[in-house]
Amino acid sequence: MPLHSDNHPSANLAPHELAAMRMAIAASREALDAGNQPYGATLVSASGEVLQVAGNTQVTSGDGMAHAEVVAVREVTARLGADAVKGSTVYASGEPCAMCTGVMFWAGVQRVVYGATNPQMSALFGGESLPIRCVEVVAGASPAMQVDGPVLGDEAMAVLHEAAARRSR
Repeated sequence: MPLHSDNHPSANLAPHELAAMRMAIAASREALDAGNQPYGATLVSASGEVLQVAGNTQVTSGDGMAHAEVVAVREVTARLGADAVKGSTVYASGEPCAMCTGVMFWAGVQRVVYGATNPQMSALFGGESLPIRCVEVVAGASPAMQVDGPVLGDEAMAVLHEAAARRSR
């Protein structure tokens, strides 16, 4: 499978894929409104079924690893078993960090599609950063993990800009 990054594949995605990304973006807004970091993820099975939509819960759970992608994988695995994640796709409102990418890889996620890019998020928020790109984390991975993005980046960034505005108040 090819590895992609910043190839703007939105026009090539099916309507159900764009819908899954919009669910992730909506979850990012819900996470922000709940007092968490503004990130969301949708985990879709290999057969195309939406298995979980999750938001970041780091603040409300007190768990520094509760990034949206990790929460989605944990919840599906707990509810349906580890095999349910094999071959799946995760749609993430923001490009997954190295931790999330590793979790998804080891869980058997086959494809990641993201909205806002790591460079965009770093430029907006500054501060602590783990700047390695998702596609770089899985470069050379076996089995390969496909990485596509940004997809609906402007919509994903709108929530992040709102988060930045709230922080500056």
